[in-house]
Amino acid sequence: MDHDTRRKKQQELMTELIEKKIRLHAQHLYDQRGQGEGLALQDWVEAESQVLENSILAPLYRKSRAAGSPSQEFATSEGGQFPAVESCSEAGAS
Repeated sequence: MDHDTRRKKQQELMTELIEKKIRLHAQHLYDQRGQGEGLALQDWVEAESQVLENSILAPLYRKSRAAGSPSQEFATSEGGQFPAVESCSEAGAS
């Protein structure tokens, strides 16, 4: 695998991990407010802001989102919950 391909794959992986962390934190916010419906986008934006606030990977995440990265888009299930994350420990949300 050449250097550019490896770098691109690493960036995609880092972006996916940030999205998982945001998704987990948005789910946490949703749970904190008693799982009330209709505020999924607000939970996502707040979680995104909080997660990216001190992240050195924020510019990479924002760049990939602006470029329309094929990574998972913001989505909720029918119940208004955010898709489950495989591992809470890797996401490290507070």
